Order: sequence, then C-alpha cells, then structure tokens
Amino acid sequence: MLGLAEHERVNGLIGLGGTLALLLVIGTAAGCADRRGFSPRWLLVAAALVAINDALLTGIYGMLPDLIGGERNWQGKLLALAATLAIAALPAFGWRRTGLTFAQAPGSLRAALPVAALYCAFFVLIAVAFPAGESSGEEIAFQLTMPGLEEEPFYRGILLVALDRAFAGRVRFLGVDWGWGAILACLLFGMAHAFGFSRGGFSFDPAVMTLTAVPALIAVWMRLRTGSLLLPVLLHNFGNSFSLFA
Repeated sequence: MLGLAEHERVNGLIGLGGTLALLLVIGTAAGCADRRGFSPRWLLVAAALVAINDALLTGIYGMLPDLIGGERNWQGKLLALAATLAIAALPAFGWRRTGLTFAQAPGSLRAALPVAALYCAFFVLIAVAFPAGESSGEEIAFQLTMPGLEEEPFYRGILLVALDRAFAGRVRFLGVDWGWGAILACLLFGMAHAFGFSRGGFSFDPAVMTLTAVPALIAVWMRLRTGSLLLPVLLHNFGNSFSLFA
C-alpha cells in the first residue's frame, strides 16, 4: 500500500500527464489546421518546459528536502524561477525575446495603462466581494512577490516563446498579433490552478479556470503590447495580494 507521500507523488504525476496530453492533443489539432506554420518540435519543447516547471514547483514531487521551510512554497517557486531564468538566457530564447526587460515598446504605455487600471479594478471588486480575512506576514510577503515573479516569466515568457514558435500563424486584434501560442499559454495557466488528479479521478473547477485564464489573457496582451513582463508581474502580484489588505 502506498503511503501519503507516494499517493501525492503519483497524483501529481498523473495530473501532469493529463495536462501534457491535453496540450499535445489540442496543439496538434491546431497545428494540423495550419501545417505550414506548425513546428511539432517546439510544441514538444513547450511540453518539456511545463514538465520541468511542475517538477521544480513540487520539489521533484516531494523528493527534495525543503531547506527554506515556512507555510508557503518558497523553495519550489525559487527553484522554478531559477530554471526559467536559466532557460531564458539560452540563445534560442533570450532575455528580450522572453520579455525580461524593463524597456517598454514605444507608445505602448498609453494603451496599456488604462487596461492595467481595469485589471486592478477587477481584483478590487473580487477582494470586496470575497474578503480574505486575517493573513500572516509570510502570506503577505509571499503574495507580494512570488506569484508574479515566478509565473509571469514562465507562462508569459519562455513558455509563450516556445508556443509562438510552434504556431507561426497570427491574427491582428486589439493592437497585437495573436497566435495559438498565446491562447495555449493562457489555457495552461488556468489549468495549473483548476485542473488536477486526486482520489482516483481528474478534477476541474470552471470558476477557478475563469478567474485565472481571463486575467492571463489580459497579461498576455500587455506582454505582447509592451514587449515586457514588467506590467504583468506588477499586476499579477497586485491581484494576488490586494485582498489581503482589504
């Protein structure tokens, strides 16, 4: 009989397998619709990035000792961030290409700042409607830093670059060029929060998916419009932490 740790490890691996299967099935279907612009190799690279990120976030599914401690997953987030930055430094990715720059595209802030204000207003309304209650200093420190610093460079950085190379087709909308890569990156971000495996079956929470995937679309738009992850990181951490102060 498996122990609790083994059960959690198996559940995590099955959940990851389900996510990767959906990515490959949906990605292949999208690629078949535009075969000339489809690179299966880069789709597999994207799947590998998701697997690496998941493994590090979970401490290789509980096999790594937690040297930092605390109630929140500081070590997993820092390990995943370190891997993302290392990958972003590779010539195939690059700092600027992945949005790891403070420079904003000329004239982009005029369009992005009003959208950023609406993004903040959305999370203010969520905080008022669903107050978080009393929070610890560690929780506040974590939400002010780790979610945006780790997730944005991954989902709107290296993963977006890989998926954009997997699908070359683009459609101009709202001032940016959208591809299947942007849509799949948002889908994967939502699934990371809403999809999993436990108690012998897969679970999916549509409400959580909506509350994560929709802001992710806004974050992708900002990343594409400004050429930088600066605003997405700041807004992500605002959205995660504002309710702790409301």
